[in-house]
Amino acid sequence: MPYPIEKKLVIAVSTSALFDMEESDSIFRAKGVDAYRKYQERMIDKPLEKGVAFPFIKRILNLNNSFPDEKPIEVVVFSKNSPESGLRAFRSIAYYKLDISRACFSSGKSNFQYLPAFNASLFLSANPEDTEKAISVGFAAGTVLDTKVIDDESDTQLRLGFDFDGVIADDSSEQFYKESQGNMSAYHHHEQELAANPLAGGPIGALLQKISFFQRLENAQVEKNPTYKKILSTAIITARNAPAHERVVTTLKSLNIEVDDVFFLGGIDKARILNILKPHIFFDDQMIHLDHLENIPAVHIPFGIANKNDSGAVDNK
Repeated sequence: MPYPIEKKLVIAVSTSALFDMEESDSIFRAKGVDAYRKYQERMIDKPLEKGVAFPFIKRILNLNNSFPDEKPIEVVVFSKNSPESGLRAFRSIAYYKLDISRACFSSGKSNFQYLPAFNASLFLSANPEDTEKAISVGFAAGTVLDTKVIDDESDTQLRLGFDFDGVIADDSSEQFYKESQGNMSAYHHHEQELAANPLAGGPIGALLQKISFFQRLENAQVEKNPTYKKILSTAIITARNAPAHERVVTTLKSLNIEVDDVFFLGGIDKARILNILKPHIFFDDQMIHLDHLENIPAVHIPFGIANKNDSGAVDNK
């Protein structure tokens, strides 16, 4: 009997996040839909190159090999392609031996509204308009940034990196910081006073909760079989530092989240940690931490006050 999708960790990913669609998209922009469709039909047997989200997707699917009875991980392709154009994506999926069988093809229309039907815990797309719309109605979504993909086939571990405020937790602390006009002393005092009060979950807090659950399952596997090699490794990389650090720990406990590493950087450039950690994907709500990264698959979470200009509109810079 199939494992119910309601009990799975489901990732929805666009073809432009999973694969490198730059050449295809250039034809669409220059020549239109018909030329794009004909190009995809002509190139149907040529596999698409790996995209920014590919290393993450491939490795998270490997968890199904650790739990073959349940196969608890599901990846669904969410694409604005027509079904005909989408055939090349599925042939590429078969070429790379990715265990993906479900898809949503919407022929140019938005499709984020179908995320709940697939029980998706995360939607990854290269289109910022799509992810902003999804976030605006409460779905977990992120924009993969154009980054050179280096996928070491011998590296089977999946390293996940997360910012904290506006990603795992809500952005109420960031709101206080902005309202205090960047007064760090007032911010630290505020966070110290509320150290025992957990923040509410942020846009992908539920995703990390589920990842943490699988980490506990992997730890149980190690206890039964010491030769088992764990797949998952998680880290939080935050600009917070003491005395604002305690609220992070309080919040993680309240969300029943356990992570392997936490880095309290106090304003140090996150790239200094990321270049050593080498995560297969890193989530942050502020482009200032992402736009200069090299060879780090980065995802922008367009959530909260950090992504709004003074008029209240989403800031795409």
